[in-house]
Amino acid sequence: MGDVLGRLAAVGPFFSVPYGGRPPGPGFRPLRELYGEPLGPYVAEIGRRVGCGPGRVAASTAQFALASRLWSLGLGCAALSGRVPDLGPDSVWWRLPEAGSLELWLPRPGPGAPAAEALGEGVPGHLGVLDARLREGFGVSPRVLRGNSASALVGALRVLMDRVPGETAVRWAEALLGDGGPLGGTGTFLHEEGLGVAFVRRSCCLYYRVPGGGLCGDCVLRTR
Repeated sequence: MGDVLGRLAAVGPFFSVPYGGRPPGPGFRPLRELYGEPLGPYVAEIGRRVGCGPGRVAASTAQFALASRLWSLGLGCAALSGRVPDLGPDSVWWRLPEAGSLELWLPRPGPGAPAAEALGEGVPGHLGVLDARLREGFGVSPRVLRGNSASALVGALRVLMDRVPGETAVRWAEALLGDGGPLGGTGTFLHEEGLGVAFVRRSCCLYYRVPGGGLCGDCVLRTR
């Protein structure tokens, strides 16, 4: 998968991840560890950085950011090659620098798995582990967390549509967001050739509660 990840990095920073060899710096650990004891301090740090405190808003913001990274990598690799590296919580490593956003590293990207398996089960399964901890520790609604995941997927899709030719990414998004897909029921997704995509979610990520924040473009509150 190294060649695919190298090509994908040109799409943008959310699609770029160091891989293989030695970690690109000290302090990297498997994401599985983040979902244990470090999760509380991590969410508190996100809350401090955005100015909302260590509660539900910070937890939702942290989850949205990670979902955006995972869907960008997964959907991007699927669009370029039809295969996706292992993005499970034991296979993706992380660190949070003192300045800047969450950094990821893939020690062993391997040959990858078919996109149907990785996107339909792998990424949703990984986010399910995180979501369970955020529900338990911070009381974030499953509806909000699934909506965040869907919104992150569509955000990744919009970037890919501008940089990667073809409709592969759109077809995967339609399958994931459609009835029976892992993100089915999270919102209304429309795609029209030549006009792009539109998405309105059925939940709110709570970002409007951040000081200086507002409603996102796909927020359900815009329709009320």
